[in-house]
Amino acid sequence: MGLAGLLAPPLNFDLDDPFASQQGRVTVRTVWLYDKPSFEAAKVKLLQRDAVIGITNTAISEETETHNRIWYEIGREGYVHSGNIQPVRTTFNTPQMEIPKEGLLAEVSVPYSDAHEEPNLESKVGYRVYYETTHWVKAVVTGGTGQIWYQILDDKWDKLYYVRAEHLRIMTAEELVPLSPEVPDKEKKVVVRLNSQVVIAYEGSRPVFVVPVATGARLRSGTYTTPQGNFITFYKRPSRHMAAGDIAASGFDLPGVPWVQYITKSGISFHGTFWHNDYGRPRSHGCINLSVSAAKWLYRWTAPAVAFNKEFSYGGVGTKVEITE
Repeated sequence: MGLAGLLAPPLNFDLDDPFASQQGRVTVRTVWLYDKPSFEAAKVKLLQRDAVIGITNTAISEETETHNRIWYEIGREGYVHSGNIQPVRTTFNTPQMEIPKEGLLAEVSVPYSDAHEEPNLESKVGYRVYYETTHWVKAVVTGGTGQIWYQILDDKWDKLYYVRAEHLRIMTAEELVPLSPEVPDKEKKVVVRLNSQVVIAYEGSRPVFVVPVATGARLRSGTYTTPQGNFITFYKRPSRHMAAGDIAASGFDLPGVPWVQYITKSGISFHGTFWHNDYGRPRSHGCINLSVSAAKWLYRWTAPAVAFNKEFSYGGVGTKVEITE
C-alpha cells in the first residue's frame, strides 16, 4: 500500500518513468543513508531535517519483523528508510491574480516554503509550510521586487502570513466533489482496527477503501491512546493549524494539517500527515494519521460535505466511525 501511494501519478507525470521528478524530504532531525536497504548495513551519509533528495526507486528490506519494510533508493548514493521521508515533488504554479472575498483553498506544491510576516524575503519567517499542507489564501499582493505573494491565514492564531505564490496550487471545486454521493450515508461506515493499524471504509457490507494508519502511541511526553467506541465525523475542515505541548518533548506545532475530520470534542480526528511516512504502527498523540492522499479520499467520502468556499462544517450529522481493537 505504501508503494502504491508513492507511485500514484499526479498531473503531468511521466508514465515512462514513475520516479521522474520524485523527491523525498527528511522529516526528522537526522536520518542515515545506508549502502543497502537495511539498518544493519553500512552507514553512508547523514541527512539533516528538510534535506530534499531524489528518489530513483524503492526496495523491500529482508527484515520481516518490522511493520515497514519500504526503503527508497537515492540514485547511486544508497538507501534510506521510508518512515521519516515525505515523498514530495517540486511544481511551480502560475499565480492567480484575483482572490474572492471568502478566499481560496490551496496546497503547497514544493517540498517546503517559508511563510513571512511581510511580502518580502527579508522579513521575519513565521512558519515553514510543507508539501501538500493546505492553507486559505486571502489575498494576492506584489512585493517591491515584483515577486507575487499569497496572503495566507493562520487559523489558530488568526494571523496572516505571506508565501511565494508559485509555491501554492489553488485547488478546484471539481477535485473536492463528494465521493459516492449516491450511497445513503446510513450505509457508510469507517472502521479503525487498532491492532492491525488499518482504516476500512464500508458501503453496506462491502469494503471500498483500506489503508494503513498510525494511531495513539507511547511517546516521551506520555502515553496517548486512540479511544475505542462509536463516533461520527461531526466536524470537518480542509485545513487546520494543530499545536500543543512542548515541541522539545513530543509536543507539536503543525500549520496547514490537511483534510481534518474530528470525531471527539477533545480533538481526536482523522487527518493527513506530512511529518512522517510510517504507517502500520502507533505513533500519534491519539489522532488517526493517514497519508495526505488517503486522508483526502476519506474526507471527500464522509459526511458532512464541506462547501468548496467554506473553512469548515460543524453539526450533528456525520458518517459512522467504529474504533475497535
